[in-house]
Amino acid sequence: MAEGEPAARDGGGAGEDGSPLHEREAEIRSAGQAVGALTRPVGTGLGELLVYTGAAGLGKTAVLTEVRREAERAGCTVLFARGGERQRHEPFHVVRQLVQPVLAALSDEDRAQVFGPWEDIVGPVVGLLPPGERLDPQGVRDGLDFVLTRLVQRRSPLAVIVDDLHWADAESLGWLAGFAVRVRELPALLVLACRDEFPDDALALQRGLVGRADRRHELRPLQPASVARLVRSTLGAQAEDAFCRHVWAVTGGNPYETTALLREVLDQQLDPVEESADQLRELAASARGMTLRHWLDKIGPTTVRFAWAASMLGTDIRPDLAAVICAQGPETAAESVRELRRHGVLISTPGGRLEFVHPLIATSVYQSMPPATRTGMHGVAAVETENAGLGLLTASRHLLETLPEGDLEIVGKLRRAAREHLAIGAPEAAQRCLRRAISEPPADEDRAEVLYELGCSALLTDPATTVNQLRLALADPYGLSSELRVDAIFRLAQALAHSNRLGEAAGVCAEEAARTLPGPGRLRLEVAHFMFAAFQSEDEDGPGRSRRLAEFDRMLETVGMAFSDIGAGDSASAATATGANGEPPPDQAVFEHNGLAHAVAVLRCWDLTLRGVDREEAIALAESALPGGRLPRSLGWTNTTWGFELPGILGVSYLYADRVDRAEELFTEAVRAYEIAGWSGGHLGFAYLLTGMLRFRCGALAEAEDYLRRALRIAERIGPDAPLHWDAVGALAETVAARGRLSEALELARKYAFGPPYPTVMVLPDAPTLYGRLLLARGDAPGAVAALTAAGAALDARGWRNTVWAPWLGHLARAVAPDQPDRARDLAEEAVCRARESGTDSAIGSALRLCASVHDRSRAAELLAQAVRHLERSPARYEHAIALVDLGEALGATPAARTALARGLELATHCGAGGLAARAEDLLHAGAAG
Repeated sequence: MAEGEPAARDGGGAGEDGSPLHEREAEIRSAGQAVGALTRPVGTGLGELLVYTGAAGLGKTAVLTEVRREAERAGCTVLFARGGERQRHEPFHVVRQLVQPVLAALSDEDRAQVFGPWEDIVGPVVGLLPPGERLDPQGVRDGLDFVLTRLVQRRSPLAVIVDDLHWADAESLGWLAGFAVRVRELPALLVLACRDEFPDDALALQRGLVGRADRRHELRPLQPASVARLVRSTLGAQAEDAFCRHVWAVTGGNPYETTALLREVLDQQLDPVEESADQLRELAASARGMTLRHWLDKIGPTTVRFAWAASMLGTDIRPDLAAVICAQGPETAAESVRELRRHGVLISTPGGRLEFVHPLIATSVYQSMPPATRTGMHGVAAVETENAGLGLLTASRHLLETLPEGDLEIVGKLRRAAREHLAIGAPEAAQRCLRRAISEPPADEDRAEVLYELGCSALLTDPATTVNQLRLALADPYGLSSELRVDAIFRLAQALAHSNRLGEAAGVCAEEAARTLPGPGRLRLEVAHFMFAAFQSEDEDGPGRSRRLAEFDRMLETVGMAFSDIGAGDSASAATATGANGEPPPDQAVFEHNGLAHAVAVLRCWDLTLRGVDREEAIALAESALPGGRLPRSLGWTNTTWGFELPGILGVSYLYADRVDRAEELFTEAVRAYEIAGWSGGHLGFAYLLTGMLRFRCGALAEAEDYLRRALRIAERIGPDAPLHWDAVGALAETVAARGRLSEALELARKYAFGPPYPTVMVLPDAPTLYGRLLLARGDAPGAVAALTAAGAALDARGWRNTVWAPWLGHLARAVAPDQPDRARDLAEEAVCRARESGTDSAIGSALRLCASVHDRSRAAELLAQAVRHLERSPARYEHAIALVDLGEALGATPAARTALARGLELATHCGAGGLAARAEDLLHAGAAG
């Protein structure tokens, strides 16, 4: 292998004569076996994760070079990237190296096939499209998975090779950790090399990646015999054994350090004899070259400046850009490059770029820079990188290395860079830029706004940061504009709500509303207060809040009537209607008022739904929030004015009112909107949850389980305290039990600790009620009675009487029936009474079915016949199936019983309710006898 080839970077474990790498035969053989397994006949190749670890200089890069060659010889498409010490803070740097070359070379037709619907999301991330709107980090990872999967399908087999993984940017590392799970399902080989030097915040990802390896090799230092062969291949066969042993002792068998030391021996023309051994330690220290004196002596001050500039650019060095950074003209820069190549510092790469022969040399050069020089050159690099067309995404990492000087232009650049980072799904990178902007610092009048931007940048990923930064922004003496202040309060409340602090969320909105002048801002805060209060599981004044919400709705209606009387040119009337001088112009004010009115209509609809009142009143409010039958812009699933909660509870209100057609339209739109926008985190998880609840309600239990498991997977990524986690576990446990797998449902609840203490946010279905039902199913009747009684007391205090969301009365009746039959019948009749108040067939039918379970057979048959009539008019097919089977059992050995059981069996089978279907079959076989 000739000098300067990539394999030499990790220490020249191969000699210049092309001899094999020393003591790396097992590692190379393992790679060959992995490539062989990958390139079996079409359809049989298997993907693997191959990992090489070891300290710096042990030959990882040399081994990876052999892996690359082996993969290329076998016909693989090879994607290669290298982490860079200076580029750790450049988001998706490794991802871009991997995929940008091959994606940029695709034809338009192939590109459309590979990107599919993800081009607007993945394109900006990989540098093929300019940044657009803010992206969800999980959506970006999902999009990259899609694109890589399509690429594998068109260019298989694929070898994805990443060197120096310990220096990979956090965004690329996060994606690789997820992709490593899927690689075994694809004809793709993932090969990683790294030191054990990961940042603390990446240790979990490192353990997940390295620990998941199918083949893992830890490179060891060379034995004395191998070092002796290296010495003699470099200095000649006359090198004495004692000299060779001293070289091994000084370098510890490290291939890179051995090669660097031998280069110094050659430069100093030291004889390889035992008498020269005493000088080896001094030469080895010089070879490591971590001092400025070493590099000045070796290559001179002019060439050193070019090397400094190159060391700041990282893994892909443009000679022209390095020259500008160190202020060298073309001729001087060309001479610097020649000198650096001659001394084994830099090598050329395809495309006219440069890279360091080994990352240890780059580190050495960079650390030799005087601090003031380093800071100054980073400032120059930031300007020149942007001037060279590489954009703020790249330039911002240099700005982070400069010292604060109160430069408002730098503050502006950092803020723009943060927006670009958010637009490629890299919120942590955005936060680094904004924190640096604050330390610059910004102008006094801008400081609160920068804090606001920092808080909002963490809203999807780190609610605690959002809370802290927004509180600082709101407390800043120069303050925010009135519009931004209102939005900051709302975002603060959102972050508190997402942290299971609903009471605080509602409180901050109410407190700020009381301090805000009349107008759209104040109205928005008052609506937000009602919204967050509506999601609290407990409220000391629930009925009172319901009354105040109705009064607020009437007030908005009055204001709306005033708007309708405003003439097109009546500016005085417009000012009166909007509240004060300086408020939005009439058209804008009308638009904002309508948005508020729609939001309040949804909240009132939800309030009536939970209270269990006549469904027609609730549906009328729901329809009023959908002008033209569609969600208005202010309530859109991806609109940030209110968030996803309002369209979500609107759909659930339709669902509980048996209007599954409208609910399905909304939930389908949610999934589509989030998938198109690339919002694959909690938003998409919530959409999956709602769709799963809809499928459950309609009796499509297998589909429901699929959607709910998707929701739970997303919830697990977010964390155990997220409201979505409670919703997904509860709904999934209910669905699994309905499918006849009760033990699995109980284990699911146990695994995820579904039980008290409950979150402060309400859960769908009601968590305390579901917990009591699980206890009853497990045979713990006393525990169920206690849990359901407590659940009912809390719900009644709140004024929530919906028997679909929280059927606690019917199940409490079942729990007390063996010991208190009279009480059981009273409870069950009360449940039926409440269900009839709503006028919803599914609610009435379900309540009648539960009521029948605490009566004798004759009365039970009457109640079940009524239940069947209601349920067959509803979309609740699973409930209908249970009522039919119960009716068949209650009717005894009669033809009517067989008819009911046969219908129940057919419907249960169609629903995927295996346990219910088996029960119906048993009853049919037994002749439906008592």
